[in-house]
Amino acid sequence: MLEISHLKEFLDTPKRIVITTHPKPDGDAMGSSLGLYNYLIQKGHQIQVITPTDYPNFLHWMPNNSEVIVFTEEVEKSKNLVAQADIIFCLDFNSLSRIYEMGDLLRESKAKKVLIDHHLEPEGFEDFRLWNTGACATAHLVYEFIVDIMGDRELLNKDIASCLYTGIMTDTGSFRFRSTTERVHQIVADLIAAGADNTLIHQLVYDDFSLSRLRFLGHCLLNKLEVLPEYNTAIIVITKEELEQFHVNTGDTEGIVNYALSISGIRLAALIIERQDVVKLSLRSIGDFPANEICKKYFSGGGHKNASGGISNEKIDAVREKFNVILPEYKSLLVK
Repeated sequence: MLEISHLKEFLDTPKRIVITTHPKPDGDAMGSSLGLYNYLIQKGHQIQVITPTDYPNFLHWMPNNSEVIVFTEEVEKSKNLVAQADIIFCLDFNSLSRIYEMGDLLRESKAKKVLIDHHLEPEGFEDFRLWNTGACATAHLVYEFIVDIMGDRELLNKDIASCLYTGIMTDTGSFRFRSTTERVHQIVADLIAAGADNTLIHQLVYDDFSLSRLRFLGHCLLNKLEVLPEYNTAIIVITKEELEQFHVNTGDTEGIVNYALSISGIRLAALIIERQDVVKLSLRSIGDFPANEICKKYFSGGGHKNASGGISNEKIDAVREKFNVILPEYKSLLVK
């Protein structure tokens, strides 16, 4: 593996570059991807952002979002772009298995792979790595790549700043998570100075609900929220029939698990959703409770200590029961 600083030599001349991220990309995934795109386009490179799947409409406002290709919608074009790439940037994920069919394409590609990520236990498929689990977001690391490693602070414009601000804002829970350090505020101040409209960005991401999404949220909180006081745990379980009933779109379930975690005394919150072919779990915790350990050990997943996810091929009732059975193992950490 080469030092990330050596990448500067590869980028001195125009290259064919692909930028990709994880499926169902969130604010950090799209913010870091489009932030990097808006930087590299100024350097004269031929660039394409390819997402493995679609992503929420409330992220489509970001500068040059119209240039993004969704792999599942343009498979052959995406395959050709990956095959022709000189460099592939992999943002906000650490294992090729995470990006489904695209993972096999990247593994076969002769392009130089660059990992920029802040999740635990990277697989090691990359040629260059900018990896720091202490970073609040991948967008944080993209900022440092542009400003500190590439030395291109003067290229930090409004388009880049708006995207990176979105990534940092969403992955820090609007700057309330413990990952929001003094350094993060310094970066954010720099992004605002470069043109990021913090008030407008917050409005576009958090205050643009569809009516069906708002009704779905109300249904989750009124009818589906279950509290287990003996474990200081709250759970929301959603069936695929309910997703259809409320016309739930990509991104509409984002953030719902945080409402469960906001209940006084709750240390662990779980959102369990039945999709068409798999059951997905999103866990959130506070303090030193290892939500990622549960996902890794029992649900083929992982993530951050206080924010993680997993999947299961079992029926949703079995997954819900399995989660219940696991809780006694962690009671000493949940009840203090």
